[in-house]
Amino acid sequence: MSAAEVLAGVDIVALRLSEEGALQVLLVRRGREPFAGQWALPGVLVNGRCADVSLDAAAARALADKAKLQPQYLEQVATVGNGVRDPRGWSLSTCYLALLAPDAIPPDDNLRFVDLQGLMTGQQALPFDHAQLVRLAFERLQGKSVYSSLPLYLLASRFTVTEALCAFQACLGQPVQHTTLRGRLERMKAQGWISETGKKNYPKMGRPQNLLEHRPVAAGAFIFDRSLLA
Repeated sequence: MSAAEVLAGVDIVALRLSEEGALQVLLVRRGREPFAGQWALPGVLVNGRCADVSLDAAAARALADKAKLQPQYLEQVATVGNGVRDPRGWSLSTCYLALLAPDAIPPDDNLRFVDLQGLMTGQQALPFDHAQLVRLAFERLQGKSVYSSLPLYLLASRFTVTEALCAFQACLGQPVQHTTLRGRLERMKAQGWISETGKKNYPKMGRPQNLLEHRPVAAGAFIFDRSLLA
């Protein structure tokens, strides 16, 4: 790359909720230098030779070609750039937050999920500035989870109140009152964003629970009239 060129690309912070209720980040094993063989966020370069008509289209390409998974939710978080984040020279990256269904499974050994907490605490290092991008994406998710239904995109379309509580607590990083969340879900039900299925989930332990269905009536998330933590 010549001194006058600037690399531009998109990187995806794709999150999944594990069976244990922990957030996990999708990583891809890099096949080329720099950092060949290391685990990094999935991403693609964007330039005049690509067919992408927008950054959103490039993010969709990164998910389809590199992650090989379809997100339930995708949002642009931030653009970062400097002369040191990439050893090849000056570069820009637009970071996206993607939320995946809990049954999202990596299709091959070059993809894997790792616990978000380990990346946030530095227990596992990432190349480039990907640790910073993970932090930015999680902060966006955490902030929006206080006043919106965004965590529901980490669940299957049919879910129980207990599963919703688990998703919100994972995104917020702190306990949420069961009755408070139930009230928010009732408001969503009244606006047509959630419906009763008339069916129940039968866990191995505990009582049967009603199955609700998440049916967004508009793009994005339902906005609550007050903080979930108020």
